Amino acid sequence: MSTSNYAGIEDQYAGLDNASIVLIPVPYDGTSTWQKGADKGPDAFLDASRNMELYDIETDTEVYQHGIYLADPVSENSSPEKMVDAVHAATKKYIKRNKFVTLFGGEHSISIGSIRAFNEMFENLSVLQIDAHADLRKTYDGSSCNHACAVYEASQNTNLVQVGIRSMDSIELGINDEEKIFYAHEMVQDDYWSEKATEALTENVFITIDLDGFDPSICPSTGTPEPGGLFWYETLDFLRGVFEEKNVVGFDIVELCPNPNEKSSDFLAAKLYYKMLSYKFKDIALEGEEGYDADKGFAKAGLKKMKNINED
Repeated sequence: MSTSNYAGIEDQYAGLDNASIVLIPVPYDGTSTWQKGADKGPDAFLDASRNMELYDIETDTEVYQHGIYLADPVSENSSPEKMVDAVHAATKKYIKRNKFVTLFGGEHSISIGSIRAFNEMFENLSVLQIDAHADLRKTYDGSSCNHACAVYEASQNTNLVQVGIRSMDSIELGINDEEKIFYAHEMVQDDYWSEKATEALTENVFITIDLDGFDPSICPSTGTPEPGGLFWYETLDFLRGVFEEKNVVGFDIVELCPNPNEKSSDFLAAKLYYKMLSYKFKDIALEGEEGYDADKGFAKAGLKKMKNINED
């Protein structure tokens, strides 16, 4: 067993050719404005993953057997713009290889590149954002690739649905459709928020999760923890429904700022990632039976064919 693989899985499940899933680490923390440390998030997440049980009780599956390839980290950090371009290129490369592509950050600005790649590849894409912050500024601190701008581009080019929002600037009001923003203070009084949020999504969905979307009582190790966030089982219940009703084409998880004296946040991130994979693959046969085939899986929702599938 190799400890260099995701979760320490055996090499037979970790090679790119046979893996259905690709995990791209992006250790970037170039634009955060308060607590630094998100660049250490991928290593802490991977360390926690290697200490996690790989049988998922809820789905009665061992999703790692579908193969999880740990890609080389995206290490570009010379500027926010160049980082976004590098994430975009890496993400698109693996989508074209017919993989289920996931990313782990790093701060939320990495999602600009990942969302851009998925939007170029899939028709009528929805972006589901779970977050404490709206992240809808067009520019911030002189850049449109700042963490405060993480989903501005998505609000203009995709169907953006935001869940758990409880912090924003007045200049962000009106940028996204208010009917597709689920504010935390309203969610707590609405027993049907999860159904409404799911209904607001189109068939193809990319999920971006900022860990500050969780309540800091269960996930304190993040750059800007905000009180009043989501809890574990209500989040899983919501995500399970999205995976069951929609075609989730990929996801990223961001903003883990590890604290050596507080490991529970690292483990929450590790379990969340594995849970989401388990929901995606629970009804997909293992390789050698029918296996994961992105083209087949996405056919009903409409894979956007590139003008030239081999273009850079």
